[in-house]
Amino acid sequence: MSFPNFLRFSCQSVMLGSTACYLALALQPQLAAAHEPLGQSADEIIVYGRALDKIGEAKTASEGTVGYSDFEDRPLSRSGELVEVIPGAVATQHSGEGKANQYFLRGFNLDHGTDFSASVDGVPVNLRTHGHGQGYLDLNFVIPELVERVDYRKGPYSAQDGDFSSAGSARYQTRDELDENFIELTGGEFDYFRGVVGVSQKLSDTTSLLLGGEFQSYDGPWVLDQDLEKFNGLAKLIHIGSKSRSELTATYYESEWTATDQVPLRAVESNMIDRFGFIDDDLGGDTQRASLAFQTSIYENDGSETDINLYFVDYDLSLFSNFTYFLNDPVNGDEFEQLDSRQYFGGSVKHSRNLASKLDFRTGVEFRQDNINDVGLFNTADRNRLSTVRRDDVTERSGALWGELEYSLTETFRVNGGLRGDYFEADVDAVSLPQNSGESDDTLVSPSLGLAWQVRPELELYANYGQGFHSNDVRGTTISVDPVSLEDVEQVPLLVKSEGQEVGLRFEKGPFRASLAAFYLELDSELVFVGDAGTTEANDASERLGVEGSLFWLPTDWLVLDLGGAYTDANFVGVGPDDKIPGAVESVLSGGALMKFDRLAVNARLRHFGSAPLIEDNSVRSEPTTLVNLSAHYDIQNITFGLELLNAFDAEDSDISYLFESQLSSEASPIEDIHFHPVEPRQVRASIRYRF
Repeated sequence: MSFPNFLRFSCQSVMLGSTACYLALALQPQLAAAHEPLGQSADEIIVYGRALDKIGEAKTASEGTVGYSDFEDRPLSRSGELVEVIPGAVATQHSGEGKANQYFLRGFNLDHGTDFSASVDGVPVNLRTHGHGQGYLDLNFVIPELVERVDYRKGPYSAQDGDFSSAGSARYQTRDELDENFIELTGGEFDYFRGVVGVSQKLSDTTSLLLGGEFQSYDGPWVLDQDLEKFNGLAKLIHIGSKSRSELTATYYESEWTATDQVPLRAVESNMIDRFGFIDDDLGGDTQRASLAFQTSIYENDGSETDINLYFVDYDLSLFSNFTYFLNDPVNGDEFEQLDSRQYFGGSVKHSRNLASKLDFRTGVEFRQDNINDVGLFNTADRNRLSTVRRDDVTERSGALWGELEYSLTETFRVNGGLRGDYFEADVDAVSLPQNSGESDDTLVSPSLGLAWQVRPELELYANYGQGFHSNDVRGTTISVDPVSLEDVEQVPLLVKSEGQEVGLRFEKGPFRASLAAFYLELDSELVFVGDAGTTEANDASERLGVEGSLFWLPTDWLVLDLGGAYTDANFVGVGPDDKIPGAVESVLSGGALMKFDRLAVNARLRHFGSAPLIEDNSVRSEPTTLVNLSAHYDIQNITFGLELLNAFDAEDSDISYLFESQLSSEASPIEDIHFHPVEPRQVRASIRYRF
């Protein structure tokens, strides 16, 4: 067996004296995890990163894996940008850094997570019936240096993906152990400071412990200091048995910050405020998250595998915002607080086995319960509550059963099919307005079908069909009276179906990887962000037609090139000519070059997301945003010096733009205007890492 010269082949002894072989990028050979080969056959090849051979394994053209070596030297301004390792994905921010990012993928303005799901070490991160937005996805608790790999899928083509996965899904896996323990300190402009430590220790021949911690403070370029203080902690215990692998993971995260939210364009153009200025100085919030998760994998002699996953999460958020300033309350202003306090727990069991020489079977069962002790919306001034708009106590439960079959009709032609069934139920106790209390439940069955044809050893074609869904905020399924106007309102369904089709290809030859996919996706109801309410609402049905592609190439042993791009046309269905979806970014382009020599690594990254309609008739559009980030790292024995240049060309673009009415204290009537959050200006950050 021969291997491309950009990969290194290596073998190591594992359980029962067998030998597991793995491939690792020459740029980062230690990336292959020592424990991952457990339960694999002796001649199975495992490789991390975008150089992974997917032909013969992938079910769609758009799925993939990103390994630590793909982003270890990548300049990151925030943890949420880990989403951007997925081709075609963009993470922005319209508020303070302690808040979840705003995500864009496949023509979706995903707000803070709607229709894009993520899990970390098997724990789902998206929050249902959240105080700020449905599917709220906050990845700020992730320490990038401890992430080993990211597996992603796009579209509703896998029975394993459930709620919030219509646009895509990502599974983050943290490392089992470190090649070297480390301490890293980073400092930069605008009072940026970050310290991170990672330590792994062998407790015995079969047990190891990983510990990690992060502290960050940052004022930012804002006229109003951000005063961000953030702490992360992780502890992971791993045990390797003769035919099993188990891990127990605990995490803790807390953050508090002052926010400069989006500001009206007219206030900047009139020199009322600076580009980085503010209208309300009381915005921001604080959040905490603690989790405990247990995973175990049991391997049988017949090649079958059973995975068991259990988790518990405790979560709190208090968030203060003001989008319309003095539109609704000319005396006290329109500041409001969104509150979310919950515990959620759940688990899953997954079993996979080979039923025949050409037939593979996977099945699983999942459950989850969210005990939302307090979810509320309050009118405030100076962060003091003036009145209650809505306050609820919610219990939401779900269960799912799924199965997948894959059959190889020939050596080069595979067919796979899946079926998923989901059941949701909820109890809503509307504390502030009892008539909005009630119970609701819903059931949905989601089929999927895929074909894969290996035309040549280096070329595979795919065709896929699938159905998925997102859940709505369950308070909307029992509501009868609007909490502000007290008028009768219509209820929304609990589960909203999506339906998608995709065709594509994958090309792999030597050190070159390329994929291309065209897709069509329909949603029965679009979840959109409402700027003057600061939340998501169910809207009309929608459809998206798009194309995307990605390239990965190692032309030499010191140069890595990658490029990803997508274009999507997104529209509401059946509403007439004014059918554009506000905030649906049409084009995305990202790419970079990594040059890695003996001691020096230089990385250049480009991120571009294009114009988007801000109103349904497309008469007002956002401006495109283009950013370039640079970094360099130099090793001297066990010390690495790093330098990052963020927004290298000092672009004065926007991270996010909205169009809605607002009223300043000096204005006599509301004005419809663009409200934007600027990208941060060019800044330098320097780091030093000590390995021991």
